[in-house]
Amino acid sequence: MLSSAKSVSPEDRVAALQARIDEALPSLVDGRSPAVLYDAVEHVLRAGGKRVRPVLLLLVAEAHGASVDRALPAALAVEVFHNFTLVHDDLMDDDEERRGGPTVHAKWDAGTAVLTGDFLMGLSYDLLGQVEETDTEALYAVYHPMVERLCAGQALDASFETSAAVSVEAYLDMIDRKTGALLAAAFELGGLIGGAPPPQHERLAEAGRLVGRAFQIQDDLLDLTARTEDWGRGVGGDLVAGKKTFLTLRALEKTDGDAHDWFARLVTDGGLPRDDVAEARDRMAALGVFEEARAAVATYTEHAHERLQSLPDTAATTTLAWLLDRMKAREH
Repeated sequence: MLSSAKSVSPEDRVAALQARIDEALPSLVDGRSPAVLYDAVEHVLRAGGKRVRPVLLLLVAEAHGASVDRALPAALAVEVFHNFTLVHDDLMDDDEERRGGPTVHAKWDAGTAVLTGDFLMGLSYDLLGQVEETDTEALYAVYHPMVERLCAGQALDASFETSAAVSVEAYLDMIDRKTGALLAAAFELGGLIGGAPPPQHERLAEAGRLVGRAFQIQDDLLDLTARTEDWGRGVGGDLVAGKKTFLTLRALEKTDGDAHDWFARLVTDGGLPRDDVAEARDRMAALGVFEEARAAVATYTEHAHERLQSLPDTAATTTLAWLLDRMKAREH
């Protein structure tokens, strides 16, 4: 049981919640067979991660008076669902590494990755239905639309790779679906479980959407600036894969002529050669793109804080505010 004493530091509170989630996830498939499926599922659940989404849900639920024990099934549901999206995302992008280890399709095969993702999605629904003392229909009323928005966002993201004209505004709309939808749901589900009044629900969901924007733009930034040993993926991988990001779209908007054509190879050639990543980083730095990205992360995080100002004054609320700032400043 986590202590509710205000003497516990936010960092320790978050670490304790992460540990609780890390311990619970693999136990969800203990003793299941056949191994040809569940070895891959366990590989995903043991792969680690920041556990941002479930921790945010637990903190919002705690801030409104719910216990960690009661909210835990929903927290596990959003983390399991997040891992489902990663398995299928890796397959769609043909990525071979995730969190410093092999992806499911790289370690097994594409069919196993599809089945693993399918199982994880179903498991997330089962977990959400295990939340006690909460209207299950109300929980699913948040969850079902989230699934549709997230899938639409993933489809948009894939379509951007072959589109020559993608605006930053269109990219942000995609983020609101692909990344923001699950974060918005995590915030709103935490509020539902904690008994937050209905007017608070929309503010919680909006806070999650804003956190999604900040988180994804920071992710885009770290793809070019993170230390390789911390990042767990190849630095510059988005450029090599030809993915549109906040950084590349701003670089395209801020250049013309030969400079524009240099970045336009993301579309015309399906990505940049690995040897050009360092030069791309230097060109973006000179254009001020990195500073713009950092400013956007700070702005969206501040707006999320504003949406959460009406939360009760509790240790969980203090920890939630600390975590949002920590996410803004993360380096991997």
